Amino acid sequence: MTAIRMVSSVLLLVLMQSGALCARRFRGGRNPQPRRAPPPPTYRADRGDTTESFPLDFTAVEENMDNFMTQVKNLAQSLYPCSAQKLDYDMKLNFLENTSVTCNDGSPAGYYLKESRGSRRWLIFLEGGWYCFNKENCDSRYETMRRLMSSSKWPQTKTGTGILSPLPEENPHWWNANMVYIPYCSSDVWSGASAKTEQSGYAFMGSLIIQEIVKDLLTKGLDNAKVLLLAGSSAGGTGVLLNVDRVAELLEGLGHTGIQVRGLSDSGWFLDNKQYHCTDCVDAVSCAPTETIKRGIKYWGGVVPERCRKTHEGEEWNCFFGYRVFPSIKSPVFVVQWLFDEAQLTVDNIQLTGQPVQEGQWRYIQNLGIELRNTLKDVPAMFAPACLSHEVITRNYWIDVQVKGTSLPRALHCWDRSLQDNRNNKAPPKGCPVHLIDSCPWPHCNPTCPTIRDQFTGQEMNVIQFLMHMGFDVQKMAQQQGMDPSKLLGMLSSGS
Repeated sequence: MTAIRMVSSVLLLVLMQSGALCARRFRGGRNPQPRRAPPPPTYRADRGDTTESFPLDFTAVEENMDNFMTQVKNLAQSLYPCSAQKLDYDMKLNFLENTSVTCNDGSPAGYYLKESRGSRRWLIFLEGGWYCFNKENCDSRYETMRRLMSSSKWPQTKTGTGILSPLPEENPHWWNANMVYIPYCSSDVWSGASAKTEQSGYAFMGSLIIQEIVKDLLTKGLDNAKVLLLAGSSAGGTGVLLNVDRVAELLEGLGHTGIQVRGLSDSGWFLDNKQYHCTDCVDAVSCAPTETIKRGIKYWGGVVPERCRKTHEGEEWNCFFGYRVFPSIKSPVFVVQWLFDEAQLTVDNIQLTGQPVQEGQWRYIQNLGIELRNTLKDVPAMFAPACLSHEVITRNYWIDVQVKGTSLPRALHCWDRSLQDNRNNKAPPKGCPVHLIDSCPWPHCNPTCPTIRDQFTGQEMNVIQFLMHMGFDVQKMAQQQGMDPSKLLGMLSSGS
């Protein structure tokens, strides 16, 4: 028996090591710089959830080696899964039972769910994907991006990445939560509450879809939740700002007052600023942000938070812009926003492909960073790196980006702790920042920004190559900063 136990211990060690290696290979992602050491154990310890265990029974090993090996395999898989698909970690498609709440084309709305039995934390994610605001560009969207308007070809399963990942290495704080992914099929920034009509040609029910899914989830364990985090990226990030209080009010009205509803808005904090140069309002990309929303909110029958609606009565379109709606939101919200957001620059008619940008465009880009900083300064919980990018929380490199030495998962963990401490009348934890914004003045001056690739060659560009491509004048910038050009180049190379 002693010999068998020694063999089993060796088998366990080998399985655990191979599992960890497999998990690293599964994660993949960018690799612009050497991997940093994983966070200390204290960062991952406070999960508040129990995990399933597989005790080994050695008494009948000699008679049944197959059974013993099955137990070893189960234990190794529970410690560190090698294959998310093999272990059934994918989220599974569920359609709404209420068939009157639909996608744009009348097909049933739905969601992907991965339950985590024993966990009382739920994460509901709203997908992004622009929008359309009249019959013509909705028809065009239906022809070219039908997946964003219909559920007819949705796959049966979906694998979570970033904050939706079931792997602790990729998702240190939320890996064990109940995960819900809501595909975007309403084209209305998650605001609509209108059935299909002959005039519109489409249903716009984004806000109703969220409400119905939350009610559906109450029958699948959400009724026992302690925390519900409503998260989203891009249009989904704006959708969080528009719907987080509505979700809290819905649960409260149904008697679930013990569920703490919070929001996480990623890349949805858009500005109603003046475009670099004006163009005809043909589609969501070419049209000025304010004009598309003004047209869209009428076409969608859009619903905005009640407090914001009262503040901007008659001009409810204001509530689609983060800095205008945020003061009216009651629920705690964490804002994640690139200071040089690619989608914002696109609607502002700044094209970053092909030839280097002109001096006027460069100034416009820098001013965008300044404007965003100004609108975010009074947001208590936020993470704003000086990078040129769009969306982050579902990217597998989301743990690599840092602001002032703090990663996004760490900042979210600190926010979570501070909210708990506030409820318990404790002082906020020291050395655990939640208000993080870069102060350097140009795109990608933060060395942990995601990798940029040349649009034509596909080759990675370092910071200097990227800035030169953008038309960055080292001599002129050094003169403005009052330093030697070679010193500035050295700082850029090192990411200072």
